[in-house]
Amino acid sequence: MNAFSDRHIGPSSSDIEHILDTLQLSSIQELMEKTIPASIRLNKKMDLPKAMNESELIDHMKSLGRKNKNYRSYIGLGYYNTILPGVIQRNVLENPGWYTAYTPYQAEIAQGRLEALLNYQTMVSDLTAMPLANASLLDEGTAAAEAMLMLFNARSREKKKANAHIFLVSENCFPQTIDILKTRSIPVGITLKVIPHNDFDFSDPKVFGMLIQYPSKHGQIDDYSVLAKDAKNNDVGVSVAADLLSLTLLTPPGEWGADVVVGTTQRFGIPMGYGGPHAAYFATREEFKRNIPGRIIGVTVDLQGKRALRMALQTREQHIKRERATSNICTAQVLLAVMAGMYGVYHGPDRLKNMARKIHTLACILTDGLTQLGYKQLNKNYFDTILIDTQDVSMDTLKVFAEDAKMNFNYIDKNLLSISIDEKDNINNINDILLVFAKSCNHPDPTELIKKVLKGNYTDANSYIPNELYRKSAYLQHKVFNSFHSETEMMRYIKRLENKDLALNFSMIPLGSCTMKLNAASQLFPLSWAEFSNIHPFAPINQARGYQILFHELEESLCEITGFDGMSLQPNSGAQGEYAGLMVIRAYHHSRNEAHRNICLIPSSAHGTNPASATMAGMKVVVTKCDEQGNIDLNDLKEKAEKHKDNLAALMITYPSTHGVFEESVVEVTDVIHQYGGQVYMDGANMNAQVGLTNPAKIGADVCHLNLHKTFAIPHGGGGPGMGPIGVVEHLKPFLPGNPIIQTGGKKAITSISAAPWGSALILCISYAYIKLLGNEGLTKSTEVAILNANYIKNQLESDYSILYKNSNDKVAHEMILDCRPFKELGIEVTDIAKRLMDYGYHAPTVSFPVAGTMMVEPTESESKSELDRFITAMKAIRQEINAIVEDNLDKNNNLLKNAPHSLELVTSNQWNKPYTREKAAYPLEYVRNNKFWPSISRVDDAYGDRNLICSCATIENYV
Repeated sequence: MNAFSDRHIGPSSSDIEHILDTLQLSSIQELMEKTIPASIRLNKKMDLPKAMNESELIDHMKSLGRKNKNYRSYIGLGYYNTILPGVIQRNVLENPGWYTAYTPYQAEIAQGRLEALLNYQTMVSDLTAMPLANASLLDEGTAAAEAMLMLFNARSREKKKANAHIFLVSENCFPQTIDILKTRSIPVGITLKVIPHNDFDFSDPKVFGMLIQYPSKHGQIDDYSVLAKDAKNNDVGVSVAADLLSLTLLTPPGEWGADVVVGTTQRFGIPMGYGGPHAAYFATREEFKRNIPGRIIGVTVDLQGKRALRMALQTREQHIKRERATSNICTAQVLLAVMAGMYGVYHGPDRLKNMARKIHTLACILTDGLTQLGYKQLNKNYFDTILIDTQDVSMDTLKVFAEDAKMNFNYIDKNLLSISIDEKDNINNINDILLVFAKSCNHPDPTELIKKVLKGNYTDANSYIPNELYRKSAYLQHKVFNSFHSETEMMRYIKRLENKDLALNFSMIPLGSCTMKLNAASQLFPLSWAEFSNIHPFAPINQARGYQILFHELEESLCEITGFDGMSLQPNSGAQGEYAGLMVIRAYHHSRNEAHRNICLIPSSAHGTNPASATMAGMKVVVTKCDEQGNIDLNDLKEKAEKHKDNLAALMITYPSTHGVFEESVVEVTDVIHQYGGQVYMDGANMNAQVGLTNPAKIGADVCHLNLHKTFAIPHGGGGPGMGPIGVVEHLKPFLPGNPIIQTGGKKAITSISAAPWGSALILCISYAYIKLLGNEGLTKSTEVAILNANYIKNQLESDYSILYKNSNDKVAHEMILDCRPFKELGIEVTDIAKRLMDYGYHAPTVSFPVAGTMMVEPTESESKSELDRFITAMKAIRQEINAIVEDNLDKNNNLLKNAPHSLELVTSNQWNKPYTREKAAYPLEYVRNNKFWPSISRVDDAYGDRNLICSCATIENYV
C-alpha cells in the first residue's frame, strides 16, 4: 500500500497487539469506549479526501505551486525579497536537529539554541542601540502592539494618576500595524490617535506613549530626535518600528531617545512566505527588563562555575502571572530568529553595511532614471523605498506594463506608488523597472536614456541620507560576528551548536500538552520551494491561486475535523488564536447590544495563557474550582455561571482536560454556559486526542483554536514557529478577523490579529500535507494510537509513580500526570528527576504543570514501542535511584539526582568526589552506551543568572 500512516504511526500492528494484551484489552475500540464518553463520540467517519502517498503529495504540491505567479515584488511595507544563504538553509531550516527541538526550558540540553538566540539578541541590541532585546516575537505588527501595552502598563505614577490612556500613532506607520493596534487597544481602555507625527501633542497629560515608523511606510526618513526629546520631557514613552537593515546606515533609535524599538528580522535571509513565519524583534531599555514580553536569553554559570546560558527572568511569563499578565506571548519564532541571527553571524558588520549601501545606491539610480523620464520622486530622504508621483501617466496603464513585466509595485492611489529595493536587486532589475516606466509614459527612446542613467556616478551611497542621520557608531563588534564568514567555518559553527542540543531526531520528547510528534520530511519540502516562499503577502490574490486553493481545502478539512462552520487561518500562534477567539466572542456580544458581557470563567487547571488572553480581551477572569480528580467542579461552575449570568461572556476549557482526562460532564458544562447566554471557548492544545473520535462542536464549543504545531505536525522549531487558526460555529463566522490591505474574514470582521492576512502562510503547507497524507483513517488511527501509547506508559509506570488523574475506568487520555511530590521528603524535587533524565538521553516531560511537583507525559502516536520501552526503563531506573537514597542511606544533597546532569567535562575531570562511580553517572543503562547524549554543561544556576542579568554576547575585549 505504501501508506504514509504506517510510517507516521510508531507502533507496528504486532506492537499494537502486544500493548493491547498488556492492557488486557481486546481491541483499540474497547480502549476508546473506556476512555472517551459515549455521549460525545462521533457516530460517523470524517468526510475527508482519500489519503495520498508521499510521491503523490509532492506532485500535488508542485501543481499547486505552479498556480502561484512568482512576480518580482517591490511592494515593501515590511516584506522584502531576501537571499537565504545555502549554508543556513541546509544546516538550520532543513535540519531536524534544529527544527524538531522544543522550547529551551531545559537549558542543559539546549545550549546550542540558546547561544544562537543570544547572538540574535546581541544583533538586535547592537543595530537598534538598545541595551536589552528579547529572543523574538511573532511579527512586526504584534510586536508594536506589545510595545504599546508595555508602555501602558509601565506608566509612571503621575501618568496613572492622570489616567493617561492616549497612544499617538504616526499615520505613516504600516497599515497592518495600525490595524493590530486598534485590535489590542480597545479592550484594555487605550485610545489611539492616528495622525501625522508633526501633530503629536505631548502636553496632554493623558498621552502615555507614541509610535513612529523609521523609515516611514512609503520610505521617507525623518529626524525624530527633537520629537523624542519632547516626548521624554513630557513623560511619554517613545516606541519606534524600525527597518533593521536600514540601521546599518541610519542613526539607530537608541541614540536619539527611543524607549522601545520593534520590527521584523525578515530581511535577514528569511523568505517572505506569503506572510510568514518571520521573527519579530523587540528591544528596550534596562528599566523594562521585568516588563518586556516574551523570552530573554541570559548568561549564568553551571554548578561547576562554567559559563552557561538559560532563559532568564522566567517569572515574567504569563504562565505564572495568569490573569495578572500584561502579555499572552507563548510561542516565539525561535527557528526564524536562529536563522536571522545566523545570517548576521555569516555576513558580519561589513557585508551587512555593504548590502545596505548597494540597496540605497540602486534606489538612487532608480530615482534619477524616473526623474529623467518625467516622474516625480517625493521623498526628500530615503533608504530603499521611493515614493513616485506618476504625474500625467495613467496608473492603470502603468499596472498593465508592470504586470506584463511580472512586477508588483505598491499602488497607493491614482497618482502615487512606492517602490522598495531589496537585497536581490541589481542593475539589471533597475533597468527593467525603468523600461516599464518608460513604456508607460511612451518615451520615444527609453533604451538610450536608460543607458545614460546607468552610466551615472553613484559612488556615494548616502546621497539621500543626510549626514545628521547617517550612523557613526560601530555595531556587531563581538567575536562571533567576525569569525565565520566562509561557508566551511559557518557550517562547522552551526554543527557545533547543533551538537549541544537534544531534539526529536535523537530521542522521544515526552512533553505533556505539547505533542512532539513526527514532522515528516515530505511535508516540509515545499517550504524551500520558491513557488511558495517568494510571494509577498500583499500581492494580488490572482497571483496566489495555489495558496488560495490550499487555504480553502485546509479550512474545509479543519472544519470537518472540528465540526465547525467557519475557520480563520490568520492567528500565527496558539496564544494569538486564544485571543482571536475571545475577540470574536466579544464582537458577537457587542453586536447583540450586550457589551456588558465581560465575565470569563476559567477552570483553575487552565494553561496560563488562557487567563492572560482573557484579560487582554478586556474580560474579567473568574476562576472555577476543580475536584480531586482534576475535573471541573460542576457545582462551583453552576454557582458562578448563575451568579454572573447577566454579564457572562465565555467559558474557557481545554478538552481533554489539562489533567489528561476526558471529563464525562463536559456536555453538561457547555450547556450551563449556553443556558446563561455565554459562549464556550475550547483550547485546542489537546486536539491530538480528539481527531476522528470526537470534536469541539460535538462537546458544545462555539470557538476553538488549533495548535497546528502540535496536532497537525508543524515542527516546534525550538519554540516556534506556530500557528493557531480558530474554528467557529455559524453565528460567529461574520466576526472572523480581517486585514486592512487584503480582504479576509467575515462580513463584520474584527480588525487584524496578525500582520499578514493568513498569518504564517508558508507553514500552512505542512498541516495541509499532513492531512492529505493521512486522510480520514490515518488521522483517526493517529488519535487512537496516541491514547494507546499513553495508557501503555501509565500501565508500566503506575507501580513506581502515582498517576494523579484517571477516569472512572482507570484510563487516561493522550497524556498523564506523574506525581513526584512524595519524593520531596527524601530531598528529591521534580526538577532533579528532570535533570537526571538527561543522563539517560531524554528531554524531561512537562515539569510542574498543571500541578506543581509533577510531570506530565505525552508520548504521541509517532513513537515506536521500543522507544516507549526505553523511556519506561529510564523512569523505572530513576525510581530505583530515588529508593536507594533511603535504602543505602545516601547523602540527600550529593547523589545521582541532585548532581544531574553529568556533563562530559564533569565525568572526565581529574577530580571525582562523588559517592558513586563515573560509569553510573554517565551510563546508567546499557542502551545509553550505544547512543549517548552528553549535556554540554552541568546544572545551571538560575538564581545567579537572575541576579547578574547579562543578555548579549561578550564584547570583543573579552576575547583578547
